[in-house]
Amino acid sequence: MTVPAPRRRTGPRPPAGDRPAGYHCVPRAGVTLAALCLVAATAGAAPRAPAAPTGCGDLANGRLCLHGPVGAAGRYTTTYRRREAGPAALFSVRLGYQRKNARITAFPGWFGTRRLRYGSVSLGSRVDMLPDECIRGVMERDRTVFVTKWSCA
Repeated sequence: MTVPAPRRRTGPRPPAGDRPAGYHCVPRAGVTLAALCLVAATAGAAPRAPAAPTGCGDLANGRLCLHGPVGAAGRYTTTYRRREAGPAALFSVRLGYQRKNARITAFPGWFGTRRLRYGSVSLGSRVDMLPDECIRGVMERDRTVFVTKWSCA
């Protein structure tokens, strides 16, 4: 016994009332429009990225950042990245941090001095920080001090 092949309709589609139950036709443009609306709604609901990361500062020739668990004791790292890492980028910098609270701004604490390598340098250490304190990164080069934005918990 053989089963005949299903018949294909070659003519125009039957009116909506003549279609079998469960048969739905959605135009491709409608599906595409619904997908685009979903993507736009998702993008609109996402939080906006800050203009600059917290704890960083843009300098004339690079970017200075401080990373660590703000408002808690832990390991903090100050990083300087130069935009152009050419032969002019062979110099030493002193990297550290500075803390403050509502009463006092402390003197900078230094992680040490290091020479730039491939246009960047990074130094860090453990810092005992209280929950009500703010902290920022500090860099010194040729007796000129550069700082990042304050980061507070």
